[in-house]
Amino acid sequence: MTKPLYKFGASACLGLALLSSCSQREKADLLVYNANVYTVNSQFAKAQAFAVKDGKIMEVGTSEALREKYSAQEEVDANGKPVYPGLIDAHAHFYGYAVNQREADLVGTKSFAEVVQRLQAHRKEHPGAAWISGRGWDQNDWSTKQFPTKDTLDRLFPDVPVIIERVDGHASLANQKALDLAGITTGNTQVQGGKVEVINGKLTGILIDRASELVYAKMPSPSVAELTQALKEAEQDLFSVGLTTVVDAGLPKEAVDLIDSLQQKRELKVRVYAMLSPSLENKSHYFKNGPYTTDRLNVRSFKVYGDGALGSRGACLLHPYADRPLETGFLLQTVQEYKDLAAELYQHNFQMNTHAIGDSANRLILQIYGNLLQGKNDRRWRIEHAQVVNPADVPLFGKFSILPSVQPTHATSDMYWAGERLGTDRVKHAYAFKALLQQNNMIPLGSDFPVEHINPLYGFHAAIARQDAKNYPAGGFQMENALTREEALKGTTIWAAYANFEEKQKGSIEAGKVADFVILDQDIMTIPPQAIRNVKVLSTYLSGEKVFGKP
Repeated sequence: MTKPLYKFGASACLGLALLSSCSQREKADLLVYNANVYTVNSQFAKAQAFAVKDGKIMEVGTSEALREKYSAQEEVDANGKPVYPGLIDAHAHFYGYAVNQREADLVGTKSFAEVVQRLQAHRKEHPGAAWISGRGWDQNDWSTKQFPTKDTLDRLFPDVPVIIERVDGHASLANQKALDLAGITTGNTQVQGGKVEVINGKLTGILIDRASELVYAKMPSPSVAELTQALKEAEQDLFSVGLTTVVDAGLPKEAVDLIDSLQQKRELKVRVYAMLSPSLENKSHYFKNGPYTTDRLNVRSFKVYGDGALGSRGACLLHPYADRPLETGFLLQTVQEYKDLAAELYQHNFQMNTHAIGDSANRLILQIYGNLLQGKNDRRWRIEHAQVVNPADVPLFGKFSILPSVQPTHATSDMYWAGERLGTDRVKHAYAFKALLQQNNMIPLGSDFPVEHINPLYGFHAAIARQDAKNYPAGGFQMENALTREEALKGTTIWAAYANFEEKQKGSIEAGKVADFVILDQDIMTIPPQAIRNVKVLSTYLSGEKVFGKP
């Protein structure tokens, strides 16, 4: 039996036949109704329904009004479930995440012995691979919190090069075979923007920041077919957690070209805001041709690395590390190189997005930006992470309209040991999301996956509760910098879109915008914080097309 149209069934059509007919209703491709819609418009208004045609939202309103006005090819009864704009990850590594699926997963290991066990299991699954690689270990999660050494890898894999990347991507451990292929010896330990660790005159295998590049440059690249398959599989992971747009931070031109070609053929559907790496090839091509934009790809920014990470003590600090009084971290380039690059990007009208973790790196980049931006502006230059910012420098974000792009789960991952690195006073100036938000009244949120988990709801929970998956600590970590739920939702929708110059196209459920939206099984705006990480995505839509969910 056919279900009658709500408030406008067949009998109603007959009764109004002299004035109008059902066939004269406006045509739509999709009508979502009986929903709890968070539009995230300027009033943060709620609605019950919206109509979609040609991939864009036609109108938002009540279920009764829109079902009377539109005749849709497909109707979706949301059964009162919450609907939100498609979620946007403002800082991630989609391409890297895809490639990493071929490597050993070392996330969550509780000891170096467990790392070795996983590498051995991975080798059994891929016995013919020319290299062994993996990522995700974090010595801060181990009872022995010192960096591991290569001795065990040398013994188990003497003839196969091995390199395994720390969870933050700013340190690696390589065996002797890999070091030999890269030409790394105790005599060439000076690396601009990096460090080759030598203890008692011997290589330990630890490579910090740019030193790792010496080894990775020797690894064979995956084929186009392998990359294509990896990207398509990774895309499904994105859709399964409600992500419809991802900001990919730091891509070479060949990666951008591959993503573009797959999108053009509709083999890849997810929207990508691509930050380019500042290579000579990228600068030469894009400075000559300008930004590149399609309906799914936006290329108008460069990702720059200011310093390393706090966990590997590569973050550049104003004062020494509390647990290493002789170390302050380091910049990855010279100050003049940052100034020159900023001037180039400003001249060619590209957005500059700089990774800055330590308070020294943040101060330097803020000053370099400010010297060019000269006050309020619409360049939307960003500082990625902005983890440790001296209170004296926080107002510079507002003064020069600089956007802090932060990742809430970094705070809840690092909180166990951040105080050891920074000391009790300085840690109070770390992960200060609320203070940063107040500078421009917005703060785009991301995850930095695969450094953190891909699920944006984990970041939502960390932002509002300042707790990890174990709901630790009780009462939250430095709660003075927690965000409200409204702020956290805006951070992963409309504010993230604004940071990408895309707020007119996406980020809210409003007429004229692309019909990217997600339906969840529970309302993250009302349920207890400890339940948020268990919320499931029922379906994800991109341009009105269901890309995840039951048929």
